[in-house]
Amino acid sequence: MKRYDVVIVGAGHAGAQAAIALRQNKFEGSIAVIGDEPEYPYERPPLSKEYFAGEKAFERILIRPAAFWGERGIEMLLGKRVTRVGPTSHVVSIGEEMIGYGALIWAAGGKPRLLPSGGHELAGVHTVRTRADADAMLGELEGVERVVVIGGGYIGLEAAAVLRKFGKQVTVLEAMDRVLARVAGEPLSRFYEAEHRAHGVTVRLGEQVVGLEGETKVAGVRLADGEVVPADLVIVGIGIVPSVEPLLAAGAEGGNGVLVDAQCRTSLPDVFAVGDCALHSNRFAEGAVIRLESVQNANDQASVAVKTILGQEAAYEAVPWFWSNQYDLKLQTVGLSIGHDATVVRGRPEDRSFSVVYLRQGRVIALDCVNATKDYVGGRRLVVAGLSPDPALLADTRIPLKEL
Repeated sequence: MKRYDVVIVGAGHAGAQAAIALRQNKFEGSIAVIGDEPEYPYERPPLSKEYFAGEKAFERILIRPAAFWGERGIEMLLGKRVTRVGPTSHVVSIGEEMIGYGALIWAAGGKPRLLPSGGHELAGVHTVRTRADADAMLGELEGVERVVVIGGGYIGLEAAAVLRKFGKQVTVLEAMDRVLARVAGEPLSRFYEAEHRAHGVTVRLGEQVVGLEGETKVAGVRLADGEVVPADLVIVGIGIVPSVEPLLAAGAEGGNGVLVDAQCRTSLPDVFAVGDCALHSNRFAEGAVIRLESVQNANDQASVAVKTILGQEAAYEAVPWFWSNQYDLKLQTVGLSIGHDATVVRGRPEDRSFSVVYLRQGRVIALDCVNATKDYVGGRRLVVAGLSPDPALLADTRIPLKEL
């Protein structure tokens, strides 16, 4: 049985950053990264943006060049999936093969959430999580006229924007009464709905999908009222399910993810969890236990776990940030708008450069900045410091946020 000082499960952002951080911190022990895709670690956000649009080749979204890992003595075990964790014996199982570890960093991310009604086996039905997903869609686009996107979150809207660039007829079906309802306030939702409609996307709200139609290939999406929306291709973007089953089966605390402390330790000895699958207490969410699906969170938690393994003091308390590119709009978000009780719109949405400032009991907790990078930079300081400026001053675009 092979044994490594550190085994990292997951070759996405969090797993790659953990391996990189170990070597950057002069760790000389053995490292193995186990990934269930055949590719070397790459950036996921471009899959629904620049890579999907053909603006970036795959080599340009690699987190490091392929040669990097071997040069740093990091063994990449790709195209393999961990099925079991033995916390007492410090082993993970890949089918029949067993691998020993000194410390285990679980960075397995998640799998796309599937429609409860099924139908994912039909040709032309896709999720957007891996390079293979994006390549499969791109390979089918030539013969496609009508695309239905199920889910009005960032992934769905980004894909819709690219598909409009390709000249496809696009319909977005969202179950809630506005797009981005789980992650943004109403002013931002209404702005993006209007933008997509202006670009020719049909945005339908409050629509419940009950099934997919077709014999072997998808032909339409059936709604709760019996209507079938015709489709040559369907993209399902309704979130992810964290990949933590082997950890929970081994006795780790958790549920919708695996629970970690401020050092990213799970309840199992020498086992850490980072990235999309890590349930953690977050001070920017009023101490609520949440999962954060972002590159920032993946990188920052990976660094904390590595420092803890190396005996250095570290605790996770980074300010969350995200971004989304749709058409010529660059959205930058800082903080978490969860539980906001007021919003201030700074600037005019019709100018296509504005910000939404989120307040909770008067304190600035988050900003969504559309084509407004200066607001993002200044607003970040307000969020980190938890300041409570006068809302009238927040709304005044003549006053830079950094002055508040």
